[in-house]
Amino acid sequence: MSNNRRNFLKQTAAYGATAALGPGLWASAARAESEIDVGVLFSLTGGLSIVEQSLADATLMAIDEINAAGGVMGKKLNPIVEDGASDARTFNERASKLVLRDRVPTVFGCYTSASRKAVLPIFERRNNMLFYPTYYEGFECSKNVVYTGAVPNQQLSNYIPWIINTLGKKKFFIVGSNYIYPREMAKVSKILIEQNGGEWVADEYLELGHSEWGAMVSRIKSSGCDVVLSNVVGDSVIAFYREFRNQGLTHDQLPICATVTSEIEIAAMGAEVAAGSFTSFPYFQAIDTTANNDFVERYRRFVDDSSAVTQHALECSYFQVYLWKQAVEKAGEVTPDAIREGIKGQTFDAPNGKVTVDGENLHTFLTPRIAQWGGDGQGEIIDEYPEPIKPLPYVAYGETDGDLFCSAAGLDSSRL
Repeated sequence: MSNNRRNFLKQTAAYGATAALGPGLWASAARAESEIDVGVLFSLTGGLSIVEQSLADATLMAIDEINAAGGVMGKKLNPIVEDGASDARTFNERASKLVLRDRVPTVFGCYTSASRKAVLPIFERRNNMLFYPTYYEGFECSKNVVYTGAVPNQQLSNYIPWIINTLGKKKFFIVGSNYIYPREMAKVSKILIEQNGGEWVADEYLELGHSEWGAMVSRIKSSGCDVVLSNVVGDSVIAFYREFRNQGLTHDQLPICATVTSEIEIAAMGAEVAAGSFTSFPYFQAIDTTANNDFVERYRRFVDDSSAVTQHALECSYFQVYLWKQAVEKAGEVTPDAIREGIKGQTFDAPNGKVTVDGENLHTFLTPRIAQWGGDGQGEIIDEYPEPIKPLPYVAYGETDGDLFCSAAGLDSSRL
């Protein structure tokens, strides 16, 4: 199979015609052909497709590479691709199809916390596995999810003190899209802001996909803040940054410090609009290593776009498929229970560096980084931890390396 997304999707479409015969018939065909079905569930349409299409592409690229190298236990991976359509209800329906009708042992997918929350009951009720590649707000402890994106201690615990102590900014205007991720990230941020001697002057939200930011930016201008902490998501990011610039605000005087804005949104809005602003992620395309440079080039070839950009959730979407492969090969079988046990402690040399799945909470060790966006659309990494750090999804409640709230035994809810 060639490393080309167009050819790969043609083969996936051909699978869809076979699947129409019914799940029982396809399951028999898959066994006969020595294939392993896996689900791929992202928004390919709607406002969130600006990011999620690339996550699907990265997942398919990893599957393509694994198949080209001989597959998993000698079997080719067969992706069943579904469109969440930027809608939580649709995500629920598509996840139900993958788990109940297609009977896949694992689904790689979801971007927003709203979509993850919408599908979580399906995976927990049916004891299936979801590999979730997005940085998120924490406050979750499920034996049916492997979380490969950053949690707050890997994205905010370094960021807020840096904004206050290095940038010298202490008055925060917190703004976000109106759903669980931005609201919970704001809660964690407020704790860290107060602990580090800062203050927050506002905490406001607009609906996901909202494109009219004039009134909100006017409130930011008149608030007296000296920094904007942005948890805005999806194509709203583009409208927000453009309106920020339209109203004469500049990042050298009033910087936007974001937890979501990535290379993809920067490319969509125009690099000059975001130049001078900041983002905290464990991965940036600008990581200058042979492994990452090769990854970027392979991704561009796969999507047949020499100017395509990579970003944190995209990179997690890629490396989590390899972690899954290693878990299956360690377990020697493709069942959710075997995958869950096999994934514990798995390590992989990802484009961002070494990643390891924590055996207690099924979250991932990652390296915190902060970058400032330049006029070329790339982030200059200006702060970086020396090594990956342990994921603590309940850090806002006081969870520490030596005092875990989420462990292999489950969540100790008495601590919350």
